[in-house]
Amino acid sequence: MEVSNSGKEGIAEIVFFDLETNVPNRAGQRFWVLEFGAIVVCPKKLVELESYSTLIRPKDLSVASLKSSRCDGITRAAVANAPEFEQVADKIFSILNGRIWAGHNIQRFDCIRIKEAFAEIGKPAPIPVGMIDSLGVLTAKFGRRAGNMKMASLATYFGLGQQKHRSLDDVRMNLEVLKHCATVLFLESSLPSVLHEKWQGSTTIMTRSRANGKLPCREETSRKSPPISSIGYQRSVPYTRGNTLGKVTESVRNLLCKAQGKQPLNTLLKHSHTLLR
Repeated sequence: MEVSNSGKEGIAEIVFFDLETNVPNRAGQRFWVLEFGAIVVCPKKLVELESYSTLIRPKDLSVASLKSSRCDGITRAAVANAPEFEQVADKIFSILNGRIWAGHNIQRFDCIRIKEAFAEIGKPAPIPVGMIDSLGVLTAKFGRRAGNMKMASLATYFGLGQQKHRSLDDVRMNLEVLKHCATVLFLESSLPSVLHEKWQGSTTIMTRSRANGKLPCREETSRKSPPISSIGYQRSVPYTRGNTLGKVTESVRNLLCKAQGKQPLNTLLKHSHTLLR
């Protein structure tokens, strides 16, 4: 994540944007932008300040599918009467230029398509003052507990509904996913010994596959827990259920009887700490 301090009044606004394109199905076929959608967000309050979306007619109309496999997908008929990219380029430039760009996998896909589209019409492309690619940020900070880290999987994980694969809907979903991930990470950093251990104890989660419905996906727990010294309050022992507390008490009593007069105090404390973890 790269952030610059430049922008209006010293604070740059964040623009979440997304492109819908054709899917090249033969050698030499290029990507064409079929839809652009964006929301401008206040970085301090995460409220939506502005939104814009438009369908875009490609120069080669045949690249758009006659029918879409999705109920609200983009078809050839939908873009037939839409403006060409050159007609909306100034508006797209004004929304993107000089702001922090945010989106899911935008560094590898959307940013490249934007540059290609502006180069096609011979105009300079907009320039961001920072970049937040939620795919990389969430993979590094949140881990792969939601599976393959696609937007559809993340949305399913948090119960946010099904991804529509329409630009404006997807960027709003992207923002909600980031809010949910940030909240979970904040709670875990507040009680790392309680909440993070619960993640480590979980073995499987369910995520939606594009092709086969729901499939089990193994959870990875490589993300380190925040340092204990950074929190103000921490429970040393998680909440117990059933006879867990009785079992721990009995184990401690047996250890005390066994260790009495035979082991030094520091060894006893070491084993007791192991039991209470």
